[in-house]
Amino acid sequence: MPDRHARCAAASARVGVLLPLPLASAYDYATDDDAAFAPGDFVRVPLGTRTIDGVVWNAGSGDVASEKLKSVLHRLPAPPLKEELRRLIDWVAQYTLAPPGAVLRMAMSVPAALEPPRGIAALTLGEAGRAALATSGDSLSAARRRVLAVLADGVPLPLSELARQAACGTGVVRALVAAGMVEPVTLPPPARPEPDWRHPGPDLSPAQQDAAADLVGIVRKGGFGVTLLDGVTGSGKTEVYFAAIAAALERGRQVLVLLPEIALSQQWLTRFAKRFGAPPVEWHSDLGEPARRAAWRAVADGSATVVVGARSALFLPFADLGLIVVDEEQDASFKQEDGVIYHARDMGVVRASIAGVPIILVSATPSLETVVNVRQGRYRRLHLPARHGAAVLPQIEVIDMRRQRLERRRFLAPDLVAALERALAAGEQAMLFLNRRGYAPLTLCRACGHRLQCPHCTAWLVEHRFLGMLQCHHCGHAERLPPLCPACGQSGSFAPCGPGVERLSEEVIARFPAARLAIMASDTLTGPRAVADLIQAIDEHRVDVLIGTQVAAKGHHFPLLTMVGVVDADLGLTGGDLRAAERTFQLLHQVAGRAGRAEKPGMVYLQTYMPEHPVMRALVSDERDRFLAAEAETREEQGLPPFGRLAALILSAPDDESADFTARAFSRAAPHMPGVETLGPAPAPLAILRARHRRRFLVKAKRGVNLQAVLREWLAKVKVPTTVRVQVDIDPYSFL
Repeated sequence: MPDRHARCAAASARVGVLLPLPLASAYDYATDDDAAFAPGDFVRVPLGTRTIDGVVWNAGSGDVASEKLKSVLHRLPAPPLKEELRRLIDWVAQYTLAPPGAVLRMAMSVPAALEPPRGIAALTLGEAGRAALATSGDSLSAARRRVLAVLADGVPLPLSELARQAACGTGVVRALVAAGMVEPVTLPPPARPEPDWRHPGPDLSPAQQDAAADLVGIVRKGGFGVTLLDGVTGSGKTEVYFAAIAAALERGRQVLVLLPEIALSQQWLTRFAKRFGAPPVEWHSDLGEPARRAAWRAVADGSATVVVGARSALFLPFADLGLIVVDEEQDASFKQEDGVIYHARDMGVVRASIAGVPIILVSATPSLETVVNVRQGRYRRLHLPARHGAAVLPQIEVIDMRRQRLERRRFLAPDLVAALERALAAGEQAMLFLNRRGYAPLTLCRACGHRLQCPHCTAWLVEHRFLGMLQCHHCGHAERLPPLCPACGQSGSFAPCGPGVERLSEEVIARFPAARLAIMASDTLTGPRAVADLIQAIDEHRVDVLIGTQVAAKGHHFPLLTMVGVVDADLGLTGGDLRAAERTFQLLHQVAGRAGRAEKPGMVYLQTYMPEHPVMRALVSDERDRFLAAEAETREEQGLPPFGRLAALILSAPDDESADFTARAFSRAAPHMPGVETLGPAPAPLAILRARHRRRFLVKAKRGVNLQAVLREWLAKVKVPTTVRVQVDIDPYSFL
């Protein structure tokens, strides 16, 4: 039989196939006369000495002679990639300057899902077994008779379940299979319970009803539009947009809900199941491969009606997407910093526009970009100004740390300790917030001052005493605390500097030994089950004091929690981040919103050395809009986003000489034109990351400048050594 690849000359057509690799365009492949391929078809093609799965993208470029083309091997049995998702992939690639193939890889993240769903192996009663069971002879052992009796009702069972119900070993069952009395069958995957839009929801307040009716009308009308659901913490925003989800389900459309943190999803999932009678499909990195395969396939064939997921869920192949919801739209976690660099909120708006469906952005502290879009009429706004029911917003007080006397190696001011004591005495719950994981952010030698640093990054190692390790939070490097100082050889001289949540827990235990304490941080919560268990313990008042990082700050509803103390309110205000003030305000406002969400009023205390800072004043006086207006005025004066444009160019190399050499080449070729300013090169704040030396450029441009075109022309002028990587970050959020 001739090799399929050798028949290329006889092929009558060609197609362009985009592969999930960092490739700039589709590759041409030949198709046979009897094969008809359409854009969006998943196909298997040869690439070098291997085969790879890709997507038919276009009719082919024709740049390669027909006789040199290899042929498409075959079409894969998966629903085609819809035009709207292909357009999104092209759009994201153009906007981020990423190769289209790298963007496609995010939509093809589960290769196994391209094959037909696997059935469930089970066993059923064969005719020989039925006959043997009908006789009363002693030819069967008691164990074998039990197996046949379990299957007598006609319900097939998997091997392990059958052995369990028959109270025997699996070897007994396998022997019956070998004897032909029990026969193997393949069962279809179990049907997934689907959310029911007719399921009754809770009673809504008049303000909630008005907002819900507005959103329902938008969904029923259809078409693209962006709506900001802006409500104070505890105002019931989730139940309001649940009404919009119900309207989309009523129309038979699919819904995507994006959440920034997996830790936020646990209470959300419980509320969703209560509202709609069934859970949604989940999509995040903690899912196992079988669950991801089933979820991807269910989204593609339309059987998954509601999907809740992290930012990568944006690239799932929805069969009939009807609504997108982005909860906590201001959260920086929606920005992906590795691989293809994109912001899921912004690309969510693009996907909604391409699909012609509404998108709802939800927040108690909207991003300045969203606020400006509302002011300029691009987005609509629905406002929930009060908490639901009898709950009221907490009172916020500043603790001026310049006037407090801290005990040695203590981090809680006397005023905060007194407030914590009052809350515990009243039988209420309290939360201490510190956005630092581990025990201490820095460990140094008392004898010589040597600081323990990551060997692969210009970052200090963070002590995690519960794990007995020092860890780098940038590259993941971990090591034990050395017995001797590597600089001076002194033994037992290391001292922790500053507090992390673990060190804070020691102080709380020392001060309040009877208090039941829990830590809520990303490295103490090992998965969704751990998050759910902790939330249940808090709800059941098996926790008196919760010590948390930012994963505890947003989205959680703890009715018994009345007091919040922020241990270092100034933590996010330093550094060169243009969004430092905005993000600190958002985070602290969200933290404060955990207090007093039920009948009892809440109190919030901010430990700060800068009580006069605009962020602190805005929090205490509850003047969010005035703060945002002042922030917008400052940004506009400086031509910074959202009134101007920024892009970062990050070079990384295995040694500093290569990094500097390439940086000088880019500097010589830097754009010089009106409305564009290039800053750098300069060592990145993390000058070494994962053992690679990094240099940064920052390009600042006026709003009307085609920044992507400027960057493409710049990149094309420089020949980059193979050992050097160039990363482009449009609209950077991180400046590390």
